[in-house]
Amino acid sequence: MKHVAQTTFAEGVGRTLGRLSRRVMRLGRKATGWLTAHGLAPGVAKVVVLVTKLVALGLLLYTAFWASLLLTFAVAAARVARNTEYGEPEEWAIGEQAKHKKNPGYDPILYNDTPDPGFYDPPD
Repeated sequence: MKHVAQTTFAEGVGRTLGRLSRRVMRLGRKATGWLTAHGLAPGVAKVVVLVTKLVALGLLLYTAFWASLLLTFAVAAARVARNTEYGEPEEWAIGEQAKHKKNPGYDPILYNDTPDPGFYDPPD
């Protein structure tokens, strides 16, 4: 019995790309024939098909660029969001000022300090 050869991934991708390339070439020839049948000169028809292919390639590259840029910003935003620590208290005071702010009954007005974000003073 003959063993069935397993195709590798690279071989499968190569065959798929080859079929796709042959199909694009066949469609190009069909489009050139159709344009020629409708009264365009063969040289002009080839140029029209080539320009159409180049425009399609340009649109594909343009879309791929913006999609990759969007994906890059999404990954960067996810990393920034993952690395932020919401549980840490913000400590703005330095030295002695930090010590007396932790005392019960602390009032920033009595110490002539800058307002503490943890202290709420309702407007009069």
